[in-house]
Amino acid sequence: MSERKPIESWLSDMDGVLVHEGQPVPGADEFIKRLRESGKRFLVLTNNSIYTPRDLSVRLRAAGLEVPPESIWTSALATAKFLAAQRPEGSAYVIGEAGLTTALHEVGYVLTDLDPDYVVLGETRTYSFTAITRAIRLIDNGARFIATNPDAVGPSNEGSLPACGAVAAMITKATGVEPYFIGKPNPMMMRSALNQIDAHSESTAMIGDRMDTDVVCGIEAGLHTFLVLTGVTQKDQIDRFPFRPSQVVNSVADLIELI
Repeated sequence: MSERKPIESWLSDMDGVLVHEGQPVPGADEFIKRLRESGKRFLVLTNNSIYTPRDLSVRLRAAGLEVPPESIWTSALATAKFLAAQRPEGSAYVIGEAGLTTALHEVGYVLTDLDPDYVVLGETRTYSFTAITRAIRLIDNGARFIATNPDAVGPSNEGSLPACGAVAAMITKATGVEPYFIGKPNPMMMRSALNQIDAHSESTAMIGDRMDTDVVCGIEAGLHTFLVLTGVTQKDQIDRFPFRPSQVVNSVADLIELI
């Protein structure tokens, strides 16, 4: 195999890489600072569709990380970009929060429950049985089914919460229709992020803490992949997977010198 080009652009997962349980990972502040000072293009990625980039920027600042909104890419933004390309100025029935509804509005979508082109399922802390029932009936009537990400559970202070993937499974069971998932591990998420910053796969690195989403997604998109050990996947679990990251490091602190 030929050697890869030098890394000119960076994509990084957020939870488990830059922050962990609301606290910054040691070295993450210096890593972000070095990225911003270098002038290299970068995006912080998240499958979470609840928040807008501005919301997430404020939350990261509270953790001591200065990441501007334009450097954050969510599954909601990737979903909106995908739908705008597939069916410009279409319509959607949305189950989700401001991160998703704002992204769809900004690409010219009409949000409606009257014969929509799509049912779009995202994250929310208050999944409504009424809304899910409406989604099922719209899909039965021919609406196309899109979900922002396949994550089955999300974290909370009290424990796990059902997330987009779990609710999607319930809708699929009721309708027999599988959704098209936009977020990781679909490489669509990576490709849309690359397009957003006009980056090229052969000179871009992806940093993640999960083999089953971040790393496999980066591999399928043709990126150099770094697995950090500050999140979900631990070192003794790596060999269980049929694929490997390009490199394994303890944390983003080990990557500062590469920028």
